[in-house]
Amino acid sequence: MPESFNYFKEDVKDYIVRRIPSEAKILDVGPGVGTYSDLLRDVGYKMDAIEIFGPYIEKYDLESKYDTVVEGDVLDLKINHLDYNFYILGDVLEHIKVDKAKRLIDDIINSGAHCLVAIPYTMEQGEVYGNKYETHQQTDLTKELMLERYPQLSHLFSNHNYGYYVNKGLKEEMKS
Repeated sequence: MPESFNYFKEDVKDYIVRRIPSEAKILDVGPGVGTYSDLLRDVGYKMDAIEIFGPYIEKYDLESKYDTVVEGDVLDLKINHLDYNFYILGDVLEHIKVDKAKRLIDDIINSGAHCLVAIPYTMEQGEVYGNKYETHQQTDLTKELMLERYPQLSHLFSNHNYGYYVNKGLKEEMKS
């Protein structure tokens, strides 16, 4: 779904504000309705977005919420910390097959960038609003499996339905 679950959003905002400098270059991957722009733009963050499903760009007026919006697949990007030093993957990873998702996380972390991953647990979903990309490819995710499958990530917040993760090291780092 293009909408994100509301769990822990204020905690996430506080976490980002305390750790990520306001001048950070942020890419919101698969912004859907623009949840993270709505959460962070009012505290001064500039953000770009990459959205794989073109109709969402107009439907949710993403060009008014982000500095730049690109229609495309994050898997086609050459990840480089000079382009972006913070990636938000909010309700995205479950839509990507395991091998490609692991490679994406590796590419982000190996570039020296940081990421925030938000994930629904054990949730099946098919096509939504005519968008085939909404289909979940990882329907088995749990808190434990996330840490096993993506050992580069640290658990941040979760309940039985939903969890947040960051790359190891970011949890303890503070912005300078």
